[in-house]
Amino acid sequence: MAGRGVGDGERRCHHGTASLASLIDEEAKMEKMERPRVRYGCAAQSKKGEDYFLIRTNCQRVPGSPSSSFSVFAVLDGHNGNAAAIYTRDNLLNHVMSAIPEGLDREEWLQALPRALVAGFVKTDKEFQRKGQTSGTTATFVVIDGWTVTVASVGDSRCILDAQGGLVSALTVDHRLEENDEERKRVTASGGEVGRLSIAGGSEIGPLRCWPGGLCLSRSIGDMDVGEFIVPVPYVKQVKLPNAGGRLIIASDGIWDALTSEMAANSCRGLPAELAARQVVQEALRMRGLKDDTTCIVIDVTQADRSEPSPAMPKKTNKLKSLIFRKMSKDSPKKLTKKLSAVGIVEELFEEGSAMLAERLGKDLLAAKTSNMFTCAVCQADITPRENVSIFSTKSLPWEAPFLCTDCCNKKDAMEGKRPSGVKVL
Repeated sequence: MAGRGVGDGERRCHHGTASLASLIDEEAKMEKMERPRVRYGCAAQSKKGEDYFLIRTNCQRVPGSPSSSFSVFAVLDGHNGNAAAIYTRDNLLNHVMSAIPEGLDREEWLQALPRALVAGFVKTDKEFQRKGQTSGTTATFVVIDGWTVTVASVGDSRCILDAQGGLVSALTVDHRLEENDEERKRVTASGGEVGRLSIAGGSEIGPLRCWPGGLCLSRSIGDMDVGEFIVPVPYVKQVKLPNAGGRLIIASDGIWDALTSEMAANSCRGLPAELAARQVVQEALRMRGLKDDTTCIVIDVTQADRSEPSPAMPKKTNKLKSLIFRKMSKDSPKKLTKKLSAVGIVEELFEEGSAMLAERLGKDLLAAKTSNMFTCAVCQADITPRENVSIFSTKSLPWEAPFLCTDCCNKKDAMEGKRPSGVKVL
């Protein structure tokens, strides 16, 4: 076979066939688009020493595979001591990862992540309560994998998204009884009481609280002394950012008691993430003073070759109309993903704001492999699919998902207000 000279190759390039070097360059550019640059900054001021945070930028879905890397950020605001916040910081990520089946590709992993976060929060709560300590903590836990951001949260720490164009959106829901009517209904429906603190003379003061215990939050990790009405089931939201990226601000209530979401975002626009976190804390202290632990993490998710990491100031208010949350179409998600990313729309992939998860739990597990043994996603006990309920499934095959054992199912039912009033859940 005759060899092909350089001139032949040059002629092929002139006729429209790309050279190998060009293809490699294009592939590298596509990789930059798929794997954004993640920059972050953290700042804090301590009043009681009960705020903690977690920053891990080198996590891997597949051990030893850098291409499977993802980042984790969390803010934990303890109360009645710091033990629950410390335990959650040190163990929550492991509990989440242990609830995800092995061998999933990236798309399947992202689909399983919201349910794994639920299982991880519940397991962390259960394991901590076994220690017999009475402290509790809020937890706002953020996973960034490429352009996909998944947030799970209990309590009143908060995560907001400041997307390109200046639109500020909440990725969490505050679980303060004073402000969350749905949570008040859930607590009372499950047998709890909601009311203010009574003082001499019958007067009531302060925020609404759950009794017994008097906690003003409806969801947290720990708090074994305040009754089973306080649940660790998180609000979970998963979104995909456009290629223009965006800025995440995660902070404890020391920030949000002083600043609105818009005030926090506006106070640090145009600053790199490290300076932005300091600026948000300083603005909160200027507005309210140091009355509580104050912690803030700012994360910029941008294109890898972009020189300016932080969101730009909006030029005109009509820009906001083109930057809205929109649910993914089930007809042609890949085609729609490219279109939405091109126009700067944040895609809403998943949202679960209620503790009532029964509608999505697979109850009919009569399928192949029913004789195999599985592991409870919460307590790690060996179980069989016939005896238990799947928390989440990444495919249409229910036996491939994690499961809950009978005891953990009973506890979940108690959290959702499905047990009779007065029944003690062990």
